[in-house]
Amino acid sequence: MTAGFGHLVHAEWTKLRTVRGWLIALALGAVLIVAVGALSAAGSHRGCNNGTGKACAAANAPLTGPDGTAITDNFYFVHQKVDGDGSITVRLTSLAEQAPLPGSGGAGGPDSWVSVTVPWAKAGLIAKASQNQGSAYAAVMATASHGVRFQYNFTHDVAGPPGTVSQSSPQWLRLTRTGNTLTGYESADGANWTKVGATTLAGVPSSVEAGMFVASPDYQQVDNRIVGTSTQGGPSKATATFDNVAVAGGWSPGTWSGGQFAPDGFGPLGPPATPFHQSGGTFAVTGSGDIAPGAGDPDNSTIGGSLIGTFVGLLALVVLGALFITAEYRRGLIRTTLTASPDRGRVLAAKAVVLGAVTFTLSAVACFVAVWWVGNLRQNNGFYIMPTSGATEARVVLGTAALLALASVFALAVGTIVRRSAAAIAAVIALVVLPYILGASAIGPLQWLLRLTPAAAFSVQGVLHRYSQVDAVYIASSGYFPLSPWAGFGVLCLWTVAALGFAWYLLRKRDA
Repeated sequence: MTAGFGHLVHAEWTKLRTVRGWLIALALGAVLIVAVGALSAAGSHRGCNNGTGKACAAANAPLTGPDGTAITDNFYFVHQKVDGDGSITVRLTSLAEQAPLPGSGGAGGPDSWVSVTVPWAKAGLIAKASQNQGSAYAAVMATASHGVRFQYNFTHDVAGPPGTVSQSSPQWLRLTRTGNTLTGYESADGANWTKVGATTLAGVPSSVEAGMFVASPDYQQVDNRIVGTSTQGGPSKATATFDNVAVAGGWSPGTWSGGQFAPDGFGPLGPPATPFHQSGGTFAVTGSGDIAPGAGDPDNSTIGGSLIGTFVGLLALVVLGALFITAEYRRGLIRTTLTASPDRGRVLAAKAVVLGAVTFTLSAVACFVAVWWVGNLRQNNGFYIMPTSGATEARVVLGTAALLALASVFALAVGTIVRRSAAAIAAVIALVVLPYILGASAIGPLQWLLRLTPAAAFSVQGVLHRYSQVDAVYIASSGYFPLSPWAGFGVLCLWTVAALGFAWYLLRKRDA
């Protein structure tokens, strides 16, 4: 009489807990997740002017916007204080970007700067709640390559008409305030206006700083190679020309003042010596920096950085998954197993359930310890860890545990297919680990490895958002993944289901 599925699960659990080598692989996987992360954290230190330890972690925290998102808030601002409701209108007739000649740093005068294209260089109108960095704002602008935009509070971006600015094709812009609602408009002729976007900013005071601004992010040249990515670049600047400046409504015309809205120590722009020049009703403004979400995670300062040991732990659990079936083939015990339970598909299912449940449980505990303990070690060594919600932390911890569990089940299926330990382990490593190594530091075609292979599941550790209005090298090694967390995990699920299905088919067709 065929044994019930519960009895099969119990039998496989008994095998797992009584084979010393399997228990060692299971324990080793969990220990490595924590130990490798701890060793990495203990060997990395980041100092600051305030000393070491958690004081440094706080000092190294990024600038954040109204919603707590890491941001950049550097631009040249020609402004005046305005009160209540009103509007400001300008015509923008040029926007030109420049970058220093390689090696010059822009220090050799005007001839040391060359014309470049910085797609998200921007110039336009902005109203900011205060002169404090990170304060709320709304802005309507023309960009070098992305047309007219309405942006507010750093992370929000609304696209307007495409096109570039020139003397023959000027761009009119208008920003209005009614209560706490700010609205951006654009016009090609200054007579017919089209709304680009609007927002209501909570808590904005009656008096705000409003006026013209120019920003130009770092200039980047990205060289995609067969393996990896090479990035070159540095600071850039943009010069914009405004005229037909009109302040209306409840806003009274006043004296314009200009200055770089930036943290202390923000580097010089190079020529011209005076970035803001007014001649009659025409304003020439040169600015650098950006007002946008922050991008990139060079210090690996997310909770995912505390789980760096996942890769090494994965290797041990893949070995366990493969041996859980191939060891029985090697010793001839598979015949006994299949004689006791002729329904071979149920045997494979029981093995998958036991292996998946045990590796998930132990991995979840290890990942929780790593996020807590390794995270504290990193903070004590001066690294700031970006705060995340409880739901996000749970997703990262449990998602990583599910990734490890599913990878071990995938190894079980591959082991059933090839029936050789070394071949199964090598195949799983080639499909899960190698694609991540190749795709994590690359953009372009190699990033498809993180969409199509089981390595896509590592996206469950991602907590950083890719913003379309920021040009950056969005790669997995910096905390960005091409797929959403659960979409990437779903790719591994599909691979595992397909492998289990094929393994079940072969297990039924072949002799033990």
